[in-house]
Amino acid sequence: MIETPDIPFSRPCFLGPELDYVRQAVESGGTLAGGGLFNKTCERILGERLGSPALLTTSGTHALELAAMLLDLKDGDEIIAPSFTFVSSVNAFLLRGARPRFVDNDRFGNIDLDQVEAAITPKTRAVAVVHYAGNSCDMERLAKICRARGVALVEDAAQSLGARYSGKPLGTFGAFGCVSFHDTKNLTCGEGGALIVNDRDKLARAEILREKGTNRSQFLQGLVDKYTWIDVGSSYVLSELNAAYLLAQLERIDAITEARGKIWKRYREELAASARGLGAELLDTPPGCTPNYHAFGIVFASPGVRAKFIAHMKSRGVTTPFHYVALHTSPYGKKFLMGKESLANCMRLSDGLVRLPIFHGLGDDEQTYIIKEIRNFADKRA
Repeated sequence: MIETPDIPFSRPCFLGPELDYVRQAVESGGTLAGGGLFNKTCERILGERLGSPALLTTSGTHALELAAMLLDLKDGDEIIAPSFTFVSSVNAFLLRGARPRFVDNDRFGNIDLDQVEAAITPKTRAVAVVHYAGNSCDMERLAKICRARGVALVEDAAQSLGARYSGKPLGTFGAFGCVSFHDTKNLTCGEGGALIVNDRDKLARAEILREKGTNRSQFLQGLVDKYTWIDVGSSYVLSELNAAYLLAQLERIDAITEARGKIWKRYREELAASARGLGAELLDTPPGCTPNYHAFGIVFASPGVRAKFIAHMKSRGVTTPFHYVALHTSPYGKKFLMGKESLANCMRLSDGLVRLPIFHGLGDDEQTYIIKEIRNFADKRA
């Protein structure tokens, strides 16, 4: 048992071969910019795993921005998004001139499909669905809604690489899926992401937009003898150093997921009674989902109890943060309210959710200590 813990909420995944691959990239004498061997290998693995082409990007946020650019949005267009999400889910579309319409989350943290259906108007161009904690809503139903109403489906799959709904990988239901390899994600290269291009007709243009609006990708493939300015674009290509680091983890994604699952399942089994005693709920896996165990959450009934829990755990050396502040309550998000929103589940999560440490490499003794301190907190409040 550890005596004086300092247990963070997250530690970046590190397996060992990452440094060997980075060294290979440096010593190869080849490019350290995007488009090199490590980029191509990562994209091949992702494409084979997901069944759709994947383009590495400099972040999950930039993958979302690329998706928004590919929709050719204009001023006056609207997109639908949950309020309980990170700002990138909405900023990417705002940057193209679209206005967000916020809808509620369900009890699992995913988008409320009844509200999505009711919120679609002639101005709606896309639904930005967010797969919270490596789970999702009923993606088959959502895809059907979008097809019937002629609305694009963009998946913010930042947290969900390796997860599935009804056996199908998350990130592959919509026109585009947007993955993150940020420091806190299951797989990381510090900062990075990927755009999953399920609408194959958009692939060539996605490559151009990602390469500053040029046809550099075709040049590197030997398809043209020089490259030039073709379209609007920006610099969204991941460097070879990041891709080399990432490759070591992509090659072991199933082992990483399994290790996180062991931690997640132990929390679920050993904290159920304590949660009930606190009048709280454990954030569970929705029906139809095969999770990637990105996060483990406890939803308290009040902000006051949550604050006391966070303070207790901090005093015992364990970081247990809350998550998003609901976007519709933020200083900037308030301007997009229509005045009729009912976002009760969103507020329940925004006010009550905490996340427990879960990361590759969390030791058994560390988890035992965390569970003991949560039980101590529950016992004191009984």
